[in-house]
Amino acid sequence: MVDDDVFDVIVIGAGPVGETAAKRAVRGGLTAAVIEERLAGGECAYYACVPSKALLRPMGLAHEVSRLPGLELRGPIDTAAVLARRDRAVSGLDDGGQVSWIENLPATFVRGRGRLAGPLRVDVTSPDGGIRALRARHAVVIATGSDPVIPAVPGLREANPWTNRDATAVQQVPKRLVVIGGGAVACEMSQALHSLGAQETTMLVRGERLLSRMEPFAGVLLAESLRRWGVDVRFGASAARVERPLPDGPVTVHLEDGSGVEADEILVATGRRVAVGDIGLDTIGLEPDGPIKVDASMRATAVPEGWLYAVGDVNGLDLLTHMGKYQARICGDVIAARAQGLPDDLPALRDVADHLGAPQVIFTDPQICAVGRTESQARAEGFPVRVVEVDLAGVQGAYLQADDYTGRVKMIVDEDRRVLLGFALAGPAVLDHLHAATIAVTSEIPLDRLWHAVPVFPTVSEFWLHLLEEYGL
Repeated sequence: MVDDDVFDVIVIGAGPVGETAAKRAVRGGLTAAVIEERLAGGECAYYACVPSKALLRPMGLAHEVSRLPGLELRGPIDTAAVLARRDRAVSGLDDGGQVSWIENLPATFVRGRGRLAGPLRVDVTSPDGGIRALRARHAVVIATGSDPVIPAVPGLREANPWTNRDATAVQQVPKRLVVIGGGAVACEMSQALHSLGAQETTMLVRGERLLSRMEPFAGVLLAESLRRWGVDVRFGASAARVERPLPDGPVTVHLEDGSGVEADEILVATGRRVAVGDIGLDTIGLEPDGPIKVDASMRATAVPEGWLYAVGDVNGLDLLTHMGKYQARICGDVIAARAQGLPDDLPALRDVADHLGAPQVIFTDPQICAVGRTESQARAEGFPVRVVEVDLAGVQGAYLQADDYTGRVKMIVDEDRRVLLGFALAGPAVLDHLHAATIAVTSEIPLDRLWHAVPVFPTVSEFWLHLLEEYGL
């Protein structure tokens, strides 16, 4: 007799990471249940990666066009058309297609809030309040992602601030927008919403530069670009308190220096917190307030029985969708192999990309790309570092790309092994150059061999030749 509530694998979270883990486990011959309380497809598909890029792409293209004589835009961007295309990109916030995709794996989709109820057990509270008890034969995978953080600034939470979810789902662009933060979300949404009608956009950045986790030149170039566009970027600006007397009225941010900024909406983009607070970690003896530590196979190290896995944001390794999916592929394959009694020394049992440094892109203008370690990280880890930087304005292909092309590229080299430890690039329309650097970093290709990968003339990719010649090859 088959019990409909027993599966080989139970995945809590149907974002791109949870879906991928289930897909790989099913491909390995296992049965799977995927639980989701909100929308199948997750934050990335509806409120982050996909809609933000749908908003940013028209803006970026418009500015690319404006850099070439004879192709100047006539009139402003059609905001309504951009928002309509964004709505199509997120399927009108309807996850029916994604649910069908999960079911066609095939896996069982369960709508509701999943919560651990002990080893290999998960209770699902459905939208109508009913509880369905599920049991896993081999593994439970936590893939619940992360939530935006609202800092403990007096009055801020009461002011009903926007997070990435509100900004990417915007239907009416405010004329005046204040943004707290200087990271990827703050930069991307400041530029996108400013282009779409937020004529007075003010960024309040606590530190002294944007994108503090990336190479310094990237933040400098981006700040210069934002200011050219008309965005008011203020460094060393910390909110002391926030006031919003009327729910639909203006909001005022009072700064620690005594000044203030009034706007129609306030967007908070100051980081994210792993979403594990109410998934029942306490029922298995784990603390419910932090990342779930994992080994290279994504198995939770604090659960000696070895049945719990955590992929994506919840393990704190890399809060990036593509890295979560990378981890999920490893995780699903490993669970399937272990369920069949195969040895644990599988090629999949590697965390190469997590260890060497994840590729990441900031989809602003200029676009910012990086992979591997920054210079400061490499030096702190004791590597014998040599740094080479090149101004992209000196690359023939960059001039043909646009007048007044402004950009920079940097490589961080391990001098003992003569391989790339890190790479950073900033410039208009450069994001598709990142994967070549990702291959070079993760494959640890010697520079003497990389020299024979000849870039095409006249393209922007000739910066590789400039870098290697500057290095001395």
